[in-house]
This record gives sequence, structure tokens and C-alpha cells, in this order.
Amino acid sequence: MASKVLVVDDSMMVRQQVKRALGAADFAVVEAQDGMDALEKVMQNQDVCLIICDVNMPRMGGLDFLEALRKIPVFTSVPVVMLTTEAQPDLVARAKGLGAKGWIIKPFKPEMLLAAAQKLAASKAA
Repeated sequence: MASKVLVVDDSMMVRQQVKRALGAADFAVVEAQDGMDALEKVMQNQDVCLIICDVNMPRMGGLDFLEALRKIPVFTSVPVVMLTTEAQPDLVARAKGLGAKGWIIKPFKPEMLLAAAQKLAASKAA
């Protein structure tokens, strides 16, 4: 059974790049286009072992999504990696404070993303 990863980004191109990188390692990818969509998708897919999330999105951004996610008991320990063009220390600090496990700057190297995904998905399964 493939590990399930939720990819949240308002750019379809970025979601496709992430899906391609993770697909090479047999991850099953569920896509969401913003934080509101992600909250719906995560409730339909409570077996996700990892969430990869953009910061700047319409309707609900990544940090607000992460804050809402952490209030749902079954998702308090699901690892989240922020994948973004942002590098401001205050945003990184807020994400870490909300329990984000990583911060990857776009454009990303597929092998770096895959290595992080494999490590974090394995830690969730453990």
C-alpha cells in the first residue's frame, strides 16, 4: 500500500512537479489548491502520512491551514513540509512553532523533496 501525501499549492504546475517527484517512489498523491481545499481533502483522506504545503495561496494560506490542521486531533502529529518561495525568518519561525518539520524553497530539487518525504513518511509510520 502506497503512503499517501497531500500536496497543497495553488499552482497546478508545482503540484504536478511534486507529484512526479513523489510518484517515482510510489507515493500516492492527493492534491489541493489552497488551505480550504486541503482541509476538506485531509478529512476525506485521514490516512495521509505527510503534507507538503505552499505558504501563499488564495482563500487560506499555508500557515493558516497548518494552524487549523493542528486543532484536529488526528492530525496533530502528521508531518508538514512547507514548500514556498518565501524565506522570511518570521514565517519560518511561525511554521516551526505550528509544528512544520521542514521548509523547502522553490524551485526545489526533486531528489531533496523526495528524501525529505521518505524520511518524514517513515517517521509517521514508525
